Amino acid sequence: MSAASVEFELTDLIDFAVNQGNGVKGLSNLGIKTIPQKYILPPEDRLNQNQIAQDESIAVIDVSNWDDPKIAASICEAAAKRGCFQIINHGIPLEVLENVKEAGHKFFELPDEERRKYLKENSPTPTVQLKTSFSPLAEKVLEWKDYLTHLYIPDDESSKLWPSVSKDQVLEYIKWAKPIIRKLLQLLLKGLNVKKIDETIESQLMGSLYVNLVYYPICPNPELASGAGRHSDISAITILLQDDVGGLFVQGTKADQWIHVTPVKGALVINIGDILQIVSNDRYKSVEHQVTVNGRRNRVSVPIFVDPAADTVVGPFPEALESGEKPIYKHFVYSDYFNYFFGKGLGRKQTIELAKK
Repeated sequence: MSAASVEFELTDLIDFAVNQGNGVKGLSNLGIKTIPQKYILPPEDRLNQNQIAQDESIAVIDVSNWDDPKIAASICEAAAKRGCFQIINHGIPLEVLENVKEAGHKFFELPDEERRKYLKENSPTPTVQLKTSFSPLAEKVLEWKDYLTHLYIPDDESSKLWPSVSKDQVLEYIKWAKPIIRKLLQLLLKGLNVKKIDETIESQLMGSLYVNLVYYPICPNPELASGAGRHSDISAITILLQDDVGGLFVQGTKADQWIHVTPVKGALVINIGDILQIVSNDRYKSVEHQVTVNGRRNRVSVPIFVDPAADTVVGPFPEALESGEKPIYKHFVYSDYFNYFFGKGLGRKQTIELAKK
C-alpha cells in the first residue's frame, strides 16, 4: 500500500485494522494524510471549543493521610457530585507509574508481526489480548485507539505469557495499585454505611481487574476523530493513569459542557463506574466521559477497571435503602451487563438504563 494517499474500502479497512490486527497504529505507520471515513465523527458528536467549560475543574485530593475524615468526606462528595476526581500522594512511586506508561509505548512500537501475536486468535493466553477501537463490528464510527488488555488473576501462571516488553511493569503497577483500590472502596462504602468489605462485597465490586495499555497514535485529523466516544464505565471504579498529553474530558454541570481532566504528574484519575452508582442506589454517580486525540503526539493511558466477578449478582446494597428509599435498579448477573455493553457501540449511559426497574 502506498503511504501518502491510502484509500480504504470499508471491507478492506476492517480487514487491515481489525482482522489482520494492524489496528490504528498500522494505519498511522502508513503515513496517511487523511483518516478513513469510518473514523470520522458526525459533526454533532465532535467536541468543539465552545463546549469546554473554562470555569469548572476536577477535584485533586491529597490522600497522604487516608485516615483523615476530611479526605473521606472529600472523596465521597466528589463521587456523588461529579463522579470523577484525582488523587495525589497515594504512595505509588513515580518510577512505577512512569515505567508502566513507557511499557505502553514500547509494546505499540513493536513490529506489526510482534504485536499481532497477541490478537485473540493468536494470544498464548486468554488473559492478554490486543484489540482496536471499542467494538469494531458493532460501531458506526471507529475509535482512533488500540489497546492491550490484561485480565489479572492473582497467582495465575498465565501472566508469564504476557509480552516481555510490558509484563513486569504491568504486574508491578497492579501490585502497588491494589491496596489503593481497596482503600478507595472502603471509604466510598463507609459513606453508604457499609461497615466492611466481606467476601460477598469483594466479589460484587472487585471480583476482577482488567488493566489496559491504551495507545492513541498521532492522528492526521484530530478534530474529526475520537479516542473514545461519550460513555460511562461499567466498572465499580476505574483507576486511570494518564500521560501529559491530555485529552480526557468528563461531563460538566450542564449536559453539553465538558471539563478537561488536566494531567497532574504522579496523579491517578478516579472514575466512578455504573456498578457503584447501582449499588449506592444513585448516591454516587458514574461519570460520562470522552477522549480526544492529538495531531502532534502519541498518547498512552493505563486504566485499571475494577469489576465484579462475572457470575456475581449486582443490585442496590441494603445499606443504601436503610432510610426507606425505593430501589432504582433491579438485581442482575454482571456478565449480562458486561456482554450488553460490549455488544454495541459506545452510547452515553445507555447500559445503566437497562438495569433500572
